[in-house]
Amino acid sequence: MVETDTMLLAGVLISIGAGALSFLSPCVLPLFPAYMSYITGISVKELQGNKSARIFGQLFTHALFFLLAVSFVFLSLGASASFLGQWLQNLLIGDAGLLIQRIAGVFIIVMGLFVAGWINIPFFMRERRFHYTKKQVGYFGTFFVGLGFAAGWTPCIGPIFGSILLLSASNPGQGIFYTFMYVIGFALPFLLLTFFIGKTKWIVRHSNIIMKIGAIVMIIMGVVLIFGLMPRITGFLLDLVKNTWLARLG
Repeated sequence: MVETDTMLLAGVLISIGAGALSFLSPCVLPLFPAYMSYITGISVKELQGNKSARIFGQLFTHALFFLLAVSFVFLSLGASASFLGQWLQNLLIGDAGLLIQRIAGVFIIVMGLFVAGWINIPFFMRERRFHYTKKQVGYFGTFFVGLGFAAGWTPCIGPIFGSILLLSASNPGQGIFYTFMYVIGFALPFLLLTFFIGKTKWIVRHSNIIMKIGAIVMIIMGVVLIFGLMPRITGFLLDLVKNTWLARLG
């Protein structure tokens, strides 16, 4: 039971990290001020300067509507992946869960190599961006901009979120929960930087390093899934914690 909880915690941390990595990617973060300017009707220059309480209120409310739409799309896809994974496990003979887990591991390794920039996949290089015009779209419009953003994944988000979908498919019981944690990981830095848009330039300068670190973590996670090492790793961590506590008590 404790080992299962540890594995679930590992999946949660990976999902939250993947969500944050998606937002901080070079394909999303540099566009963040333009997105916020588009949905609020406030110029990027004004957003990056000193803001009044009214502007803060606008930013926060529009950000919530945007994230609500993004969450709707991501969670719907997560539910579909979880359902598909459960269906395949019921359909296939033998340990289908292990097979799906290994397929997910291979995919995550390939996506990690792509995110790091070590291989090229033309399909994921296609960007779908909105046409920027300086016009406030209203809260209803903000929701639809969020739907469009989530549906038209940029090259950085697609591989990362695709990995979470496969992780959800290989663990149908926790699939929706993993996707929800991914949404949390994406939403937290989004909301935080909504109030500090002027600070995004510093993060953008280091986004390539952030992506490479995240890609290495993805590759390691893929290897763990392929070889079924998660139980051993969690067992090792449990023994380490237990021995540490026993040493302190002794």
